[in-house]
Amino acid sequence: MFYFIAKPLKGRKARLHEEIRARMECEKLPYRFCVTSRKGEGKELAAEFSAEENATIVVVGGDGSLNDVLNGLRDPASCTLGLIPAGTGNDFAAAANIPQGIGALDLILKGEPKYTDYLAFSNGLRSLNIAGLGIDVDILLRCERIKHLHAKSKYFLSLLASLRHYRGLNMKVTANGVTEEGNYLIAAACNGRQFGGGIPICPPACIDDGKLELVYVECPKHKLGPLIKLMRGKVLSLPIARHVLCEEARLEIAPPFTAQYDGELYETQTFEVKLIHRELKMFRG
Repeated sequence: MFYFIAKPLKGRKARLHEEIRARMECEKLPYRFCVTSRKGEGKELAAEFSAEENATIVVVGGDGSLNDVLNGLRDPASCTLGLIPAGTGNDFAAAANIPQGIGALDLILKGEPKYTDYLAFSNGLRSLNIAGLGIDVDILLRCERIKHLHAKSKYFLSLLASLRHYRGLNMKVTANGVTEEGNYLIAAACNGRQFGGGIPICPPACIDDGKLELVYVECPKHKLGPLIKLMRGKVLSLPIARHVLCEEARLEIAPPFTAQYDGELYETQTFEVKLIHRELKMFRG
């Protein structure tokens, strides 16, 4: 049984829902197609559908929708996950070599699922792509407070404000038995390569190698230069940047604080993460 959990789409993208339904009818395959109407509904539907053994759950949406569904799965090892990218950034789709639009359905119907790593946190949350904290979260929080502006305008204004006011995070970082303490611009646990709609924070990352890639960057007095390096995929070349391969890591900061998980913001008390290998199966390139 195929279960589609779709975000509402507007404009030309709205046709994607009908294309999926038409294709499933043509293939005469059993399916259920649900369009979410509120935040968190995807998680609830995923919990319901994943109670069925060997269900195939397909997300029609972006990184946030995918994260919502991943966190709703009762047991990621008992079902198969698919993605038809229809979001704004689609960062995980880039890491997983999943084509845009209806072409992703061909991958699901004709391909074989592959083991795909994901991140599991001590607070019970999961992430498929990238989770972390720092200036990226500061920008997102500022975006949430701005009303009645286009998304790109809100992000640009928030970025300018963060460049001026952000002072870094005083934090302890522990991985592979080594602890480092400092004031950091950003820290991210990476399974995928990019976030924020194409910002390549960790180009070497691989979503099935069994390794968590931890990236953290010291906070300099002048932040613009490192941010430009980050946008261009060259932040790891900076002497203030650290890149650590591990299986688990812990970031310690005075709680509570806000972290992002695949772009979704949560207030939390802890940031302890481990990589889960060869458990979740997913249709991907």
